[in-house]
Amino acid sequence: MEHTFVLPNSGHNYDAKASKMGMWLFLYTELLLFGGLFIVYMVYRSMNPDAFLQASLNLNVWMGTINTVVLLTSSMTVAMSITAIQLGNSKLSLQLLLLTILASIIFLIIKYFEWGAKIEHGLWPGMEHFLSLSNGEQLYFYLYFFMTGLHGLHVIVGAIFIIVVMNKIKNKKINKDRYQLLENSGLYWHLVDLIWIYLFPLFYLIH
Repeated sequence: MEHTFVLPNSGHNYDAKASKMGMWLFLYTELLLFGGLFIVYMVYRSMNPDAFLQASLNLNVWMGTINTVVLLTSSMTVAMSITAIQLGNSKLSLQLLLLTILASIIFLIIKYFEWGAKIEHGLWPGMEHFLSLSNGEQLYFYLYFFMTGLHGLHVIVGAIFIIVVMNKIKNKKINKDRYQLLENSGLYWHLVDLIWIYLFPLFYLIH
């Protein structure tokens, strides 16, 4: 008689690899999206270097710096949460993910006040003061609001993703033997961090 041997957890390992591959493909499309926007930015900046420099002086470098530190810290807490779940410490993993959520909230609050200040000064596209700016400065703020707004949307999506993961950890659906979804949420969050690492110098550190 022939016997069929099935390796333990072989199905789970296959699902985990497929899940990670799917996430990497998704992240690749996201990189293409922002990569295209970065190219558009560089083209317009090369055409309007003085105008972009002048427009960048309206940004608050300190707010941008704080948000950079916040996101870098949140990437660290996500990575630590994955290590914690691998060691079987679900409680610590949840605590670290909660810190990540708090970091995302801090980031969005700072961005809210930063955007609010720009709108108050009439720098939102279509406002009276905005229309008095040079074409190059207008292009800068078009790109600033669109690219940082799109990034902010990714922060919100990433935070929701992590909240879903936290709920699954509480229900023990994610544990030291099955944590691929947590790893995927970490990959997505690292992408959010990486994009900001490029946005920050492009918009805030021109001078």
